[in-house]
Amino acid sequence: MKINRLLSLVIPLAVIPALILTTSAKNSHLPKKAPAANTGLTLPSGFEANMIADKLGSPRHMAVTPQGDLYVKLNDAKGGRGILFLHESGGKANIIKSFGDYDGTGMRVKNGYLYASSNEDVYRYKLNDKGEVINPAAPERIITGLLNRHEHEAKAFVLDNDGNIYVNVGAYSNSCQVKDRVKGSMGRPGCPILDSAGGIWKFKADKLDQHYGDGIHYAKGLRNVVGMDWNQQDNQLFVMQHGRDQLHDLFPQYYTTKQSAEEPAECLYALKEGDNAGWPYIYYDQEQHKKILMPEYGGDGIKTGGAGTIDPVAAFPGHLAPDGLLFYTGNQFPERYKHGAFIAFHGSWNRAPEPQAGYFVVFQPLKDGKADGKWEVFADGFAGTAAQKASGDAQHRPCGLAQGPDGSLYVTDDNGGSIYKITYKK
Repeated sequence: MKINRLLSLVIPLAVIPALILTTSAKNSHLPKKAPAANTGLTLPSGFEANMIADKLGSPRHMAVTPQGDLYVKLNDAKGGRGILFLHESGGKANIIKSFGDYDGTGMRVKNGYLYASSNEDVYRYKLNDKGEVINPAAPERIITGLLNRHEHEAKAFVLDNDGNIYVNVGAYSNSCQVKDRVKGSMGRPGCPILDSAGGIWKFKADKLDQHYGDGIHYAKGLRNVVGMDWNQQDNQLFVMQHGRDQLHDLFPQYYTTKQSAEEPAECLYALKEGDNAGWPYIYYDQEQHKKILMPEYGGDGIKTGGAGTIDPVAAFPGHLAPDGLLFYTGNQFPERYKHGAFIAFHGSWNRAPEPQAGYFVVFQPLKDGKADGKWEVFADGFAGTAAQKASGDAQHRPCGLAQGPDGSLYVTDDNGGSIYKITYKK
């Protein structure tokens, strides 16, 4: 039995809330200063945050044009309003145009095109020299028919510098059980989900109506990826995986509620073609720094596994829901942030009876594609009060990240419908 299992049995209940984020506390530097009062956020000294838009609906990922305007993808499209085009002036971003009659998450600007995804397709729109969509009613459909079983259906994507696009197809399962999320149900032999989901597919960015057969199954063993970005320094794809749920609920003989709240890790992976991250056969335990065999496939919380699978670049506490990933390439922030990773954690729902956690943006220092120091909380306070955070009744939930041409950092909130702009004052 692991030491932390024994501790969870003897620690008084009254102190559990203070300990639920022990992993966070020992791997983070707390923000030092509260910035502008209209956000309620805390940031490191020298940084300021402003809420430049609110009540937009459900803004997920976004993209900033070279001119500094914003395109925002709404997860819930209503009345032909799935994409918003905003222009910022005087500290506020106002909606100039809305278009796109489909739900979804993904949004990128690359080489004169705006790219956007629904839960089944990926589209692109030609931009003019002002960064405006030329024909919003007639996008080009470049990928179609991606699997959507209404679980982990968001089609996040990113583009490289060689004309390729990489799309997440999330697994329509928690852990590939015979009976999904049923206590004691074992894993399906061979996990047939993996041939069409639970991985990353690579396509051409300029070829119309591509399907699975036109793409390359680039990486597998990834339960669900929403945060992803192309690391320009290393010319490589990086992704944040959402770890599996309900270890205690499904296998209480092996896991305490506290362990189930903290494990498995949310992992940052650097991917090359053919890589396998191990889902659903293993998960990464950030406390033991080991790949652990899933209980659905014969594990007990201690047995290791995953021969031939890749290790994460960095690992974070469980169930924080990483929905945004961005490598900072700007010059506005201090030099230590250059080429490091910002990660937007949407916040948990399944740590009960422990307090819920997350609802913040963290910074992971990197050097040459490797972790270069401990991760730290960069922007916190999105959830509201401590009680709102602990209960999961958050006011705001960070989701998408984007970098402006001046090096500012933008953060979407798909719960309150807000967009924050974070700047640094030397």
